[in-house]
Amino acid sequence: MDSIVIGLVIFAAFLAFQTIKIVPQQNAWVIERFGKFNRTLEPGLNIVIPFMDRVAYKHRLTEFPIDIAPQVCITRDNTQVQVDGVLYYQVTDAARASYGTSNYLAAITMLAQTALRSECGKRDLDKLLEDRDAINRTVVFALDEASPNWGVKVLRYEIKDITPPQQVLASMQKQITAEREKRALIAQSEGKKQEEINLAEGLMTASIRESEGTRQASINNAQGEAEAILLVAKATAESIRVVAEAIQSDGGMTAVNLKVAERFVDAFGNIAKQGNTMIIPGNAADIAGLVATAMQVVKKT
Repeated sequence: MDSIVIGLVIFAAFLAFQTIKIVPQQNAWVIERFGKFNRTLEPGLNIVIPFMDRVAYKHRLTEFPIDIAPQVCITRDNTQVQVDGVLYYQVTDAARASYGTSNYLAAITMLAQTALRSECGKRDLDKLLEDRDAINRTVVFALDEASPNWGVKVLRYEIKDITPPQQVLASMQKQITAEREKRALIAQSEGKKQEEINLAEGLMTASIRESEGTRQASINNAQGEAEAILLVAKATAESIRVVAEAIQSDGGMTAVNLKVAERFVDAFGNIAKQGNTMIIPGNAADIAGLVATAMQVVKKT
């Protein structure tokens, strides 16, 4: 009797285990009834019919990465490069992922490789290295067209590495070195050119400033000479005015007569001393007559 009860309890537990299905979060289980698709169990507690329903497939709905194995691609300029990448996908329809294709992972992997080879063949090597983002978008677009039938959404594709042959790498390194040397020479020549321009501008500025200084000095000298001449003229005019006023004063004419007589006698004496030839006026014996003659000249003036 006890063994029957124990057997019934065990059977009831087994039956409950087969009836109650607890699906974890971000999971989807596909149920088949008598071998035919019935429904998809959502996360949480679910009830199924024992011996009629069975869990045929279990899918996780989180995002998964797939490493795309390196493959050899030929560029438009007939260069063989090895390209590898990583693909991110997510199961969006558990039923399609179960029955749409026998292996959706292999399907999206091979399609990604095919699309990648096609895109590499459209570009030269230099362009291939530059257009990674465009290639990634194109591969994702090609997978999006086919993957919905497989219940999978391709989120993104990233090229991890592009490896050209060793000979091509050596040539590229030489090209890069040549470009850097070229830029260095250009920068050096530009620096030398700028230096010469700066020196020329400095010499021009110095010449201009020197000429400006010479011009200003000439102007200053001319102004000084003009002012000196003006001062001399003013002094001369002032002395003449003073002499004229003195002549007009009392006894002024007498002083003039005496001065003229003295100058006349001195001049006559100098002629006699300095010259080898003696010049004697006709009335030399009459000194008073000579003085009178000079005075007549003064009076006439």
